[in-house]
Amino acid sequence: MSEWREFGSRAELDTALAAQLAADLRADLGARARSSLAVSGGSTPRHMFRLLAATGLDWARVAITLVDERWVDPGDPDSNAALVRDCLLQDRAAAASFVGLKTPGTDCAAAVAEVTAAVSNLPRPFAAVVLGMGGDGHTASWFPQARNLQRLLDPANPAPVAATEPVTAPHPRMTLTLAAVLDSRHIHLHITGSGKRAVLESAVARGLPVASVLAQTQTPLTIWWAPDD
Repeated sequence: MSEWREFGSRAELDTALAAQLAADLRADLGARARSSLAVSGGSTPRHMFRLLAATGLDWARVAITLVDERWVDPGDPDSNAALVRDCLLQDRAAAASFVGLKTPGTDCAAAVAEVTAAVSNLPRPFAAVVLGMGGDGHTASWFPQARNLQRLLDPANPAPVAATEPVTAPHPRMTLTLAAVLDSRHIHLHITGSGKRAVLESAVARGLPVASVLAQTQTPLTIWWAPDD
């Protein structure tokens, strides 16, 4: 159920992916009153977010949430919410609503019930989920050495979100589970560079967390790749 789309530059990829996400949202809004989009953080989607934000949509009917979040203050440079507010909730997309995964509390695990309630109020299935991938093969905050990785990747797990300790990266995280990511009309995996391409191509054989979305047959998956500029 996966499709590979390759581009000559990151700029070409960003333009095409922004257009596809706009089409996903437009189609979803044509079928129901409200729609939702789950996105990832990091540096890779920054320019794509700006292009999407300028797209003409009925953004007031769109809710945006995160695939995962570091348990840091909203103004912290590591905050995915800060990235979304700076790059996506701008221009025409400023009319969209935003549901973050971080609460004011200091204990990530203690906030699971509150975040679960917020995510459960989003229109589901998502119109689309945009994933990234790290060099260790993690996606969302499904890290190879996380103690609860098996639970995070259990497609029968009814919990939409979970707290996790990545072990190999800083900050506790709040993340969507695999079951929540699969509850989408489409998954888009957005990566760049030859190194990440090599990781992705070996992910299933190596049993890396990202293989959970590559091997599943429930939700259509498109892989978007371009070389690093």
